[in-house]
Amino acid sequence: MAGMRLDLQFFAADEKTEKATPKKRQDTRKKGQVPKSQDVNTGFLLIMVFGTLFLLGGYMGGTMEGMYRVAFSEYIHRDLTEELTHSMFVEMTVEISKIIAPIMGVALIAGIASNLLQVGIMFTGEPLKMDLKKLDPIKGAKRIFSARALVELFKSLLKISFVGVITFSIIWVNKDQMMMMSQKSVQVALSFFGTITIVMGLASALALLLLSVLDYTYQKYDHEKNIRMSKKDIKDEHKNIEGDPQIKAKIKEKQRQMSASRMMSEVPDADVVITNPTHYAIAIKYDETKSSAPYVVAMGVDFLALKIKEVAKSNEVVTVENRPLARALYQHSEIDQPIDEQFYKAVAEVLAYVYQLEKKM
Repeated sequence: MAGMRLDLQFFAADEKTEKATPKKRQDTRKKGQVPKSQDVNTGFLLIMVFGTLFLLGGYMGGTMEGMYRVAFSEYIHRDLTEELTHSMFVEMTVEISKIIAPIMGVALIAGIASNLLQVGIMFTGEPLKMDLKKLDPIKGAKRIFSARALVELFKSLLKISFVGVITFSIIWVNKDQMMMMSQKSVQVALSFFGTITIVMGLASALALLLLSVLDYTYQKYDHEKNIRMSKKDIKDEHKNIEGDPQIKAKIKEKQRQMSASRMMSEVPDADVVITNPTHYAIAIKYDETKSSAPYVVAMGVDFLALKIKEVAKSNEVVTVENRPLARALYQHSEIDQPIDEQFYKAVAEVLAYVYQLEKKM
């Protein structure tokens, strides 16, 4: 039973039930793993492109009409030479660029803007790295028959249905006018069918944009689910950030040893060591060039206090027993810092006694 409880605790600790930490989110973002919907890009791109066609359709049609007029009224009567071919190619390229450039520019801006809206500014080459795990046929089969694949299939069918219904409805509403275009001029027919095409494109783009809201919500939910962490993961992350407790303890112990060694080297220069007499030892020094008040050069309790007293004795530093003062100095003082103002009088009396004693000696 005890073993079973341990197994259950292990599985519970390893179950990914916790929200991702900020560090985990940052790490996944660096790898290019962010919630993103391609439908947002597609819908935004289509609505911008068809909007541009709606606004600049007259200008584009006029430019194309001018190209045909020049080609069939001027170029057709000229002799075909190398210079004429070159000039025709350059002029036609310029005219076509005038038509294509606005659409390409808007498409580029739409693509960048839709990505910025979803993921912000992000530069990473992690998705481009070679990963042999992606070639694993077993994992590939699991992805094909996964719940995510079914969701993507449902989304595709939904998009096709929406776009199909919208385009069919627009064609059905305008079917009578379409039939009458055979009696109209070419220019009127082209204008009508161009308008119908733009209306279908804008309506389909709006439908895709509405569907993309649902898709982005799902992508965000799925991303949050995939980056969930277990309690063990969170503990391991804290260990990595803050350092292993055992290593930290060893570092602190080393630091204490170095600090104690440095303190012991200062004791021979102290003016007095105040003790309580066995548990506490505080080495005091007064140097007007360093501080206007006496300051602590070393202090310790128990074993460290004993070491301070031994070093003081071997270097003929005066030791004075004052139990309440030693305990109070230890609690309210720091190494290499002046003593608190409340101890000025008591320490001054001790130093005066020490100076008188050294003067007699």
